[in-house]
Amino acid sequence: LRDYARGRDLPAEDGTSRLSAALHVGHLSARQVWHAAHAAVHGRHGGASGRDLEKFLAELGWRDFAAAQLFDAPDLVERNHRPEYDAIGWRDDDDAFDAWAKGRTGYPIVDAGMRQLWTTGWMHNRVRMVVASFLTKHLLIDWRRGERWFRDTLVDANIASNVVNWQWVAGCGVDAAPYFRIMNPVLQGEKFDPDGRYIRAWVPELADLPDSVIHAPWSATAMECERHKVRLGRDYPEPIVDHKAARQRALECFERVKRRQREG
Repeated sequence: LRDYARGRDLPAEDGTSRLSAALHVGHLSARQVWHAAHAAVHGRHGGASGRDLEKFLAELGWRDFAAAQLFDAPDLVERNHRPEYDAIGWRDDDDAFDAWAKGRTGYPIVDAGMRQLWTTGWMHNRVRMVVASFLTKHLLIDWRRGERWFRDTLVDANIASNVVNWQWVAGCGVDAAPYFRIMNPVLQGEKFDPDGRYIRAWVPELADLPDSVIHAPWSATAMECERHKVRLGRDYPEPIVDHKAARQRALECFERVKRRQREG
């Protein structure tokens, strides 16, 4: 638990509890974890801070909050919590979905996360938000497709957490992220994986690129690519969408939904 509040956001570090699978299958109960977390701060062998404890228990509480939501509304597995989002014209793009699922989007932090998921059955929590935002906002693909992929591949695929978190990212869930919050995958990588260690671990074809361009390999010069033996479009794909254009498309789509809601 020590340094959890900071370390939990850094995918290259072992900063999360990794208890989600044990909680999911019932090897541990939330009450056991709750009391152990308090002991880690207040007990004889403590050492974690109150801030670490507060953040950890908030995440544990969110898990039970998701379970309560699904208990009260089992159809949230397929239904938007906020019905106005039924009007979103999700794109039926199998090629884009396939590129996302296989970690071939051309955005290193997204691809690293999807490859970690496929290889290990687990993905870092910060990266889960990034890849979910990319699917629903950059690609405008229905959150339900992403939720089903996660459910099929995650060892901790708790249905309630999965559904509530996907709807939160997509903007259609309980206490959801605002529709205009569209995570920039390059900035997310630069902020939470500044030295590119996570990307290098899961996207080895980019391992030799310098930190300055590893989060946006298309920004590397031809000389840099040649020197580090990276052939964009062959060794590693070009971005399947332009961030700026995709963000604008998503904003226009979600704003149309909001406008219809205001007009009644």
